[in-house]
Amino acid sequence: MSRNPKKPRRLVAHGRTYLWTLRHSHSHHIPDSGRPAGCRQTLTLYPQLARTGGSLRIVFTAGPGRYVPGGAPMGSGEVGYVQGGSLNLHESGAVRALLDVALTRGWQPDEQRAAEVDGWSLLEAAAAARARDSGSADL
Repeated sequence: MSRNPKKPRRLVAHGRTYLWTLRHSHSHHIPDSGRPAGCRQTLTLYPQLARTGGSLRIVFTAGPGRYVPGGAPMGSGEVGYVQGGSLNLHESGAVRALLDVALTRGWQPDEQRAAEVDGWSLLEAAAAARARDSGSADL
């Protein structure tokens, strides 16, 4: 039985529990064709339990030299640089790596309001940490 992709997943890190979701969206449609364009992946982490803080939204928007595919032939959760690091946002290890980088760069999970971060500013450091954790030299 496969997991329901819309159901939040659980991550425990740094003595705190988070629920996280991944959503794919489009900023606009191509005129006359109706095809979606402006792909973006939004990874949202929700701190849980007492004194719960606001959510953290990590947003990856497609652009020059970056990819945010919406499915075949690449996985829907894959984001990365055409020549550089990449992550599969469906993997809890990738989510943990992004969370760790966001924390080291100042995100406060106890802050009561939601925060939004450009995922590209976190990607290289998170991909490097993920590669170290898996013992891979490839980014």
